Amino acid sequence: LETKISHQDFLLEELHQVIYKQQLTIDLLEKKIMALSKHFEETGTTGIEIRGNEKPPHY
Repeated sequence: LETKISHQDFLLEELHQVIYKQQLTIDLLEKKIMALSKHFEETGTTGIEIRGNEKPPHY
């Protein structure tokens, strides 16, 4: 029983570390999205070029 609890404690700590790293990644991505949104608002662009009736390269 003690071994099982010890193993569960170890797994729980690993899960906490994974969640912590994921939250750091989410925070970074949110900052990047905000920066891009601000850039698009300031420049009035969407980052998408419209080239008339030109077919996409995969055609």
